[in-house]
Amino acid sequence: MNQIVKCTPKSPSPCHCLNLRRASRAVTQFYDKVLEPSGLKITQYSLLRSLERFESVSISVLAKNMNIDRTTLNRNMKPLMNAGLIAVNTGKDSRSRMVTLTEDGKASLANAMVLWGEAQTSLEKFFGKAELDGFEKLLSKLEAFV
Repeated sequence: MNQIVKCTPKSPSPCHCLNLRRASRAVTQFYDKVLEPSGLKITQYSLLRSLERFESVSISVLAKNMNIDRTTLNRNMKPLMNAGLIAVNTGKDSRSRMVTLTEDGKASLANAMVLWGEAQTSLEKFFGKAELDGFEKLLSKLEAFV
């Protein structure tokens, strides 16, 4: 079990955006470290989890579902395609591309899910469930802000 053992709060910036970006970077680094044995980064894990919901999905629908732009999604998909974890094929017409999770991708995701669960549990123990629930409500408000 990966546990958070050291926490040295940084001095907050007067800029709310900078504070959120620093916090996001720290959480991303934590999840990446926990997921390291799986060979996946948290961004890749999230992409595979999103793909898991679909048998086959267009890049546009997947990008919308993940709330990221197509360019970022394409960039994040390349290492997963190269590793054989996802497949991208032509859709019903030659202009569309459909993304699917391969059997290797499903196996990789299953292994990473255990590690992801450890990261989740570690954060819940560190912050407390109630505090995380409140924080997630604030994050939802921020996400709806745009």
